[in-house]
Amino acid sequence: MRTVSILNLKGGVAKTFTAVNMAYELHRRGFKVLLVDNDKQGNLSRAYGRYDAESVAPVSRILSGDWRAAVELIQHTEYEGLDILTANMSLMGATWQLTAEEAGNQIDRFKQFMEHADWVNGYYDYCIIDNPPDIGLNVVNALAVTDEVIVPVKIDEWALDGLDILAEQIEDAKQINPRLCLRGILITAYQNTDGEAAGKEWLERQKREAHITGEPYYSILGVIRYSRKVAESTFNFKPIYEYSPCCGAAQDYKKFVTRYTGKAR
Repeated sequence: MRTVSILNLKGGVAKTFTAVNMAYELHRRGFKVLLVDNDKQGNLSRAYGRYDAESVAPVSRILSGDWRAAVELIQHTEYEGLDILTANMSLMGATWQLTAEEAGNQIDRFKQFMEHADWVNGYYDYCIIDNPPDIGLNVVNALAVTDEVIVPVKIDEWALDGLDILAEQIEDAKQINPRLCLRGILITAYQNTDGEAAGKEWLERQKREAHITGEPYYSILGVIRYSRKVAESTFNFKPIYEYSPCCGAAQDYKKFVTRYTGKAR
């Protein structure tokens, strides 16, 4: 199972939307996918119709160590082979509770879940973790089991400046998970204005120069065009391809996952 964390320290860059639609596109290619909602807002859980505000959420129970069997926590969605571990505001309390634990026990809760429920690794092809815009203990737990990080980015000066900070955080996290890598960035809500085109060109130029200097660079995994249908699909709790298959964003997520997996649908 390949575990992918969707992460950016800046909000409003389509992290959850990317998790929703990446998982859907993987599902359409026949992959089995486990989604992990690691954000107390629970928007990923809402998107797949599994949000429950009243009970202690499965992800909170994992962080608290309050579980016995994975089947108690994993919920099916309406798409066969696409399952989810949901979140709600109880995740805030579970994260705070971790601060009282011994340091060695603070960062291994997701790892314990994956290792104890070893059938999870054998059953699912991909695990997609939707993270909040910070590096709290719940995110550190996620990075401890992550193979690669994908960073959704809306192009502006502050977003590009923040990439270096995020890269440093990921580098630090390699102390607890040496296999962790920053796979690349996914440009979202792209509009071909002069400013955004210049930002995209800066990223492409950085890659070209890195081949000469040997400096690190941020690989562009794809470009998702802006579409008004994105907000509409969110309100209708539908992946963008199901809601409006012909819109640019739907086609771009389809192309992104084809390129990412090497498998078309």
